[in-house]
Amino acid sequence: MRGRIINWLTEMPLKGPLTVFGLSIALAAFFIDRLSKWWLIDVFGIAERGVVTVLPFFDLVMAWNRGISYGLFQADTALGVAILASFAIVVTAALTLWLARIKHRLMALSIGLIIGGAIGNIYDRIVFGAVADFFSLHAYGYYWYIFNIADIWIAFGVILMIYDSFFPVAEEAEAGQAGKK
Repeated sequence: MRGRIINWLTEMPLKGPLTVFGLSIALAAFFIDRLSKWWLIDVFGIAERGVVTVLPFFDLVMAWNRGISYGLFQADTALGVAILASFAIVVTAALTLWLARIKHRLMALSIGLIIGGAIGNIYDRIVFGAVADFFSLHAYGYYWYIFNIADIWIAFGVILMIYDSFFPVAEEAEAGQAGKK
């Protein structure tokens, strides 16, 4: 078993035809996330302002998420933060390896967005011990969870990935038709 894993790892390509594209998307997504967090925390001073109503269903508010989605698995200790950050780093590394095998731009875009968002949240977790969240959507007394730009990138990347799995790009459909002839 160990030999199979080592062979699999040594034979795995580290760069594919769309790796640079996907990693460029990841880098852009990370920088946009960092810029938004810097502006909201350091320039706008969201922590001192409390709740800022932007629209009747949208507020800006400072929230530090010490867990994962919806505040699950709260990590209040250095060990807990290290475990959550390490897990996110492993997942990001796996996505980067997957990116090396991708041959279609839509999937490379989706993985790049997920990687960029994940790195943005990993950065927060390592630097601040928690992820900075700001955007609160609500309606009729129901408040959805508070999120950030990195979460938007991750969600959009997953949506694109699901779309790609149900509606493969034309090249894949044509390749499937050619194989049937």
